[in-house]
Amino acid sequence: MEILDTTIVNVALPHVAGTLSSSYDESTWVLTSYLVANGIVLSISAFLSRVLGRKQYFLICVVMFTVCSFLCGIATELWQMILFRVMQSFFGGGLQPVQQSVLLDYFKPEDRGKAFGLSSIAIIVAPVIGPTLGGWITDNYSWRWVFLINIPVGVLTFLAIYQMLEDPPWERKVKSGKLNIDYIGIGLIALGLGCLQVMLDRGEDDDWFSSGFIRLFALLAVVGLVGAVYWLLYTRKPVVDLRCLKDRNFAVSSLLMAGMAMILYGRSVVMPQLAQQELGYTATWSGLVLSPGAALIVLSIPLVLKLMTVVQTRWLVAFGFTLMTLSFIYSSHLAPNIDFNTMVKMRAAQSIGLVFLFVPLTTLAFVSLAQRLNADGSALFTMFRNVAGSIGISLSTAAITERSQAHSADMVHNLSPFNEQFQQAISVPPKRSAMSAASSATRRSLPRDNSTNKWWRRRGSWLISMFSAFARWCR
Repeated sequence: MEILDTTIVNVALPHVAGTLSSSYDESTWVLTSYLVANGIVLSISAFLSRVLGRKQYFLICVVMFTVCSFLCGIATELWQMILFRVMQSFFGGGLQPVQQSVLLDYFKPEDRGKAFGLSSIAIIVAPVIGPTLGGWITDNYSWRWVFLINIPVGVLTFLAIYQMLEDPPWERKVKSGKLNIDYIGIGLIALGLGCLQVMLDRGEDDDWFSSGFIRLFALLAVVGLVGAVYWLLYTRKPVVDLRCLKDRNFAVSSLLMAGMAMILYGRSVVMPQLAQQELGYTATWSGLVLSPGAALIVLSIPLVLKLMTVVQTRWLVAFGFTLMTLSFIYSSHLAPNIDFNTMVKMRAAQSIGLVFLFVPLTTLAFVSLAQRLNADGSALFTMFRNVAGSIGISLSTAAITERSQAHSADMVHNLSPFNEQFQQAISVPPKRSAMSAASSATRRSLPRDNSTNKWWRRRGSWLISMFSAFARWCR
């Protein structure tokens, strides 16, 4: 429910902007505000769970997330929508790490793979089906139902948690006399992650470091993050315990999960953007490009769970990165006249590698982590995944914008009366439109630009490097 809301709103933004009488650029703060609050609360969720008690904190998050979803659905002005989205993200951000720590405490180490397999269906599939579901709801009903559909799910979730979940002794609410609040740690985390999310989300629109606004937030992000790491390492009772990273399995798995998240979230934005802006697909059809890959993930998870009982987890991770590398080499043959079936095949090829990464990496991360660090580990693990996803989206968007500018410059140079091929193309019979002729002429007159292919291959090379480092660590 919470993960779905990170992407389901994307395709509805133009409709939100029109209804709330704002520009599209102003409406993007609906996304930015959600990411900022989410990044902050993820890292301090373990602390809040200790303060309130895990079950009570879980129930508060579900109730308030549902209430804020209703408020977003009835918002009449942009400032209201942004405020309610911040509140929705603040309470929703605690759901992911808490549910992961519940799985760690309720299941034995040998059964955790099955539990993580079920939860990974939601974590992997939700960002994928978000654009599809959001597009279908927006096209057929109203963008307000993108938020209102959370209400029945939230009510059922609250009832299930209230009846079935109990806190273990080490997760009971801390007595008020023993409570120490790390105000400095919370402040530094909020400053660092908040400014980082704003910089990543607004950087492309403001031309990155050419903007004083982006430079300021980049500086504040560095100060906040460096200060937070130093403070959390040396204070006696930190808001989140970074000693989790001393466990080699946890540290390496978190790093690899961050790399996987960059790719997952980045391409989940790029493919619908290509389909809608360049190929003229509707919001629903652009989302359907991603849906078969999601179905493939769901069908393949039982196979991975079976393999984890007979094959070492580290080899499954290595195999997953290998599959992902090969899928990006295949996807590097993307062409302007690509059809729907080919896009679906590319997306499916990219998705199959995720199945061999998410569940094994999550299981491997906590296999040797001390039980008392489960809550802190879950918070950090989820934070790495979400922040890396934001970085992946920003890098993908920046690469597309940069290449679009380069192609536009080449077109301006070649669309001239002195280009013989262009002049021949625009003199074709009237059955062909002038725009189609110009486009064909430009493609013929331009030297073949393989920069996009090179960019995809660089991502493949980066994956191979990650695989090599992981293999050396496994020896």
